[in-house]
Amino acid sequence: MKKMKFFTNFDREEQWLNEMARQGYQLINKSVAYEFAPAKPEEANYRIDYRFFKTRQDFEDYKALFEDCGWTHVAGTKSSGAQYFKQTGDWGDDDIFSDVNSKAARYKRISDMWLSLACSFIPLFAVLISTGAIHITAFVKPKLLYYTPGLWEMSGSQFWRSFLFETPFAVMRGFSWAVIPIMILVYAAFAYKAKKEYMKSQQE
Repeated sequence: MKKMKFFTNFDREEQWLNEMARQGYQLINKSVAYEFAPAKPEEANYRIDYRFFKTRQDFEDYKALFEDCGWTHVAGTKSSGAQYFKQTGDWGDDDIFSDVNSKAARYKRISDMWLSLACSFIPLFAVLISTGAIHITAFVKPKLLYYTPGLWEMSGSQFWRSFLFETPFAVMRGFSWAVIPIMILVYAAFAYKAKKEYMKSQQE
């Protein structure tokens, strides 16, 4: 079973994964979507870290360190960022982080990733706008996004077939720039969470 969800709060994501385990679904992979396998309902304890690794050996050493502490790596790759762990032993701590600062650092890493991604898209979109590949007037003149000759003079089923066929491409031409503010908003959400976690650590 696959489920599509997006979280900006690791604690809530962990709680949701624990709830899925109570319903009898065990996390086995995470890419674009969460992939679950049917399993016996259990009180699981999932934890999430966020890290990239330069080499495969660094990644394997990282997983082995958690294995030694009673945590099994259930999802995530060397370059995926998000790393999912499930507690497999009754011994050891109930959390993979030794202190609040370590917990907050994962928000800093993921916010930096989103900011870098947004910044890398800005030059590309500037070029696309300057060459006319993206129309910044799409909000006021959406018809300009449709290139089918004589589309607006068509009628009936012929119009709807042509209109529905081209609409996905028109949306991409006119509104693909929206990915930049979306990335910036996601960055802001994670940066705020990182700041909040760091402030909490200073109070303790």
